[in-house]
Amino acid sequence: MAGGSTFDLTGKRVFVAGHRGMVGSAVVRRLASENCTLLVADRHELDLTKEEPTLKWIQANRPDIVVHAAAKVGGIAANNTFPVDFLCDNLAVELNVIRASHAVGVQRLLFLGSSCIYPKHAKQPIAESELLTGPLEPTNEWYAIAKIAGLKMCQAYRRQYGDDFISVMPTNLYGRGDNYHPDHSHVPAALIRRFHEAKMANAPSVIVWGTGTPLREFLNVDDFADACVFLLKNYSSDLPINVGSGDELSIADFAAAVAEVVGYEGRLIFDTSKPDGTPRKLLDSSRIHALGWRATTSLRAGLASALEDFLQGHGRHLEVSRAS
Repeated sequence: MAGGSTFDLTGKRVFVAGHRGMVGSAVVRRLASENCTLLVADRHELDLTKEEPTLKWIQANRPDIVVHAAAKVGGIAANNTFPVDFLCDNLAVELNVIRASHAVGVQRLLFLGSSCIYPKHAKQPIAESELLTGPLEPTNEWYAIAKIAGLKMCQAYRRQYGDDFISVMPTNLYGRGDNYHPDHSHVPAALIRRFHEAKMANAPSVIVWGTGTPLREFLNVDDFADACVFLLKNYSSDLPINVGSGDELSIADFAAAVAEVVGYEGRLIFDTSKPDGTPRKLLDSSRIHALGWRATTSLRAGLASALEDFLQGHGRHLEVSRAS
């Protein structure tokens, strides 16, 4: 079923691994409107890096469906600083969750990959066939290799045992529940926090990493969660499938859009001593479009929602300063 009969979620028990993260929490919000039973486990209850507790929990709770959104994630700085953590922790979680899902006979598993699995200089827009055709972006290759391994695990279990495990590759995500750590966050969250703090301090300028020239595609996380539910219902294949907005803009233009939404009117200074990462990254999402799904949230609307979430203190690693 790469796009034929649908898979019914009615009455199913759905385990969302990583439900406290930005993607996992968005998937939980989206599944709340489906007639299914949600299963979640906090870190103090279940450490997914540990094999035996993961297997016992999944055996005890018997999910019909698993959404594998659990991962250690971060921006360029975090990837460069903690390569062991990004490689080993993600490999451990993937192996434990996927292997346990097979052991209990999960009907369908959706594994969340990342667009960083594709080569640094992949043909644009990036089709799923570009996987493993060239070297990765060095600044996040540890995380990328772990994600590729998870994707290949799903393919292997499908090939050897016939398990209905699928892999989804999102573009750059932003939105509610993001990580706003000052050093370890991704570009959208980092800029929202930086511009807000500059606005509160009446700072005349804000430094943005890199040249501002790389081209990126951004997708609101609630749109992505909707795509995940759509794919659970309508997609079954050993081929990974891309999910993007189809729109791209430079980091400089994106930073200007964030500044406008935040209401910061100072100058943007680009620190060219910092790495740019991949020069261009636009996913070819034609396969999911052909199945009937498209993103619906505009960039400005999505950023406004993310800002409101940030100001309400719903993000992670967050202490928000406010005007008195």
